[in-house]
Amino acid sequence: MFESAELGHAIDKETFKREVPKLRAELLDVQYDVLQKREFPVVILISGVDGSGKGETINLLYSWMDPRHISTLAFSAPTDEEAARPYMWRYWRALPPKGKVGIFAGSWYSQPIADRIEGRMRRSELDDRLEDINRFEAMLVNEGALVLKFWFHLSESGQKKRLKALEKDPRTAWRVTKASYDRLKTYDRLQQVAGHVLRVTNTAKAPWIIVEGTDDAYRSLTVGHIVLDAMKRRLAQKDMAQVPVAPPILPAIDGRNVLTELDLTQSLAKKVYADELAKYQARLSELVRDPRFTAGRSLVLVFEGSDAAGKGGSIRRVAAAMDARQYQIVPIASPTEEERVQPYLWRFWRHLPRTGRAAIFDRSWYGRVLVERIEGFCTEADWLRAYAEINDFEHQMADAGAIVIKFWLQISAEEQLRRFKEREDTEFKRFKITDEDWRNREKWDQYVSAVCDMVDRTSTGLAPWTLVEANDKNFARVKVLKTICERLEKALKDDGKNSEQ
Repeated sequence: MFESAELGHAIDKETFKREVPKLRAELLDVQYDVLQKREFPVVILISGVDGSGKGETINLLYSWMDPRHISTLAFSAPTDEEAARPYMWRYWRALPPKGKVGIFAGSWYSQPIADRIEGRMRRSELDDRLEDINRFEAMLVNEGALVLKFWFHLSESGQKKRLKALEKDPRTAWRVTKASYDRLKTYDRLQQVAGHVLRVTNTAKAPWIIVEGTDDAYRSLTVGHIVLDAMKRRLAQKDMAQVPVAPPILPAIDGRNVLTELDLTQSLAKKVYADELAKYQARLSELVRDPRFTAGRSLVLVFEGSDAAGKGGSIRRVAAAMDARQYQIVPIASPTEEERVQPYLWRFWRHLPRTGRAAIFDRSWYGRVLVERIEGFCTEADWLRAYAEINDFEHQMADAGAIVIKFWLQISAEEQLRRFKEREDTEFKRFKITDEDWRNREKWDQYVSAVCDMVDRTSTGLAPWTLVEANDKNFARVKVLKTICERLEKALKDDGKNSEQ
């Protein structure tokens, strides 16, 4: 894989001086075109062996382009805050918005490569992480991002020579440390691991570009021309290919589905409701204060449902059982301007709770396969691929210790109409009813179909859906609380068993 980067590529100084002015001008022009159109972000990964010119190349791009519209992110070992969330959380937060350039000096590849070289990660674990990365990069590209991945290579003798040259120059000596020479001793292991990583993640959507790092002029011009050409090509691309990744699920021919089979007549008497509410709120309060939860778990609650199904009332009963310092309620509406220039999952990643905390989402990432699907706010290809992206998102949460509990609150069309009219007639409830609610009601059948697709495709073992019969608010609130308690109890019990093994 690295043979072409060990041929001794070089550019003479005269050629370099002659080509740089034109390249700089063109890079600036294309950067401003990208900025003006704000159609896509540019994500540049700079990786490679020590001494291969990663830092010099980043500095050069800053001097050749407008640095005000470039951000550079350098990642070392995760902080306590980062370690308390899913692995990809810190990289999601660092993504550049549309129109801007983000350079990652050390990226989502750095830690897995280091962990594998130092024996902290098994080959199977590395491959699982690389699969996650491939899906992440495919999602970025599908969302419109231009992803450029550079690996700067040096032969072992070339790296040793490069480090000594840097060490002799007072301007660059600080870059060479004892750790640099320690890593030189593991050169063969790095090539083995990096070669595997590059092969597995060299995808059509985000291929690797291997550049020989021996000669500064050659490396700089090569990277500059590749960035320029890629940005030009992306700007000239009139329309991203939107090919559906899976066929829609057709309605069952007998007319039955997961919503029609719900018994919406279930109810609880006031006295029973009061007793059950107190019982499960007390139990929830104990569970979220359990040391097994506060030390190694987090809680993600997702509330979706028909308009006027009682999501807000259920959320209030759940929140009443917890310390306000322990949870965050995240209401989801139309994306803001800041959120629209990022991949659609970005605004949800940023709200994920750390260990010992809870996040309660009043509507969620499922808007992509519900309202966005039905209202035409995204293409068919977008919402069809979203099922797999959402499953991956939730599984990353679960792998990091989150207990993901998802509720769909369902009421009948007749009950919804009654509640709509009640809201219109009650002074302090009028804010709850809008023209959009009435428009959505006209698309009742479309939403039923979308919800059934959603449940079928995203009710997984790690994050199953709980369908709540919500015609009776008392019954719905108790079922929600009971489900949360049962899921928490099971997770903490399983943790106790695993710790004993």
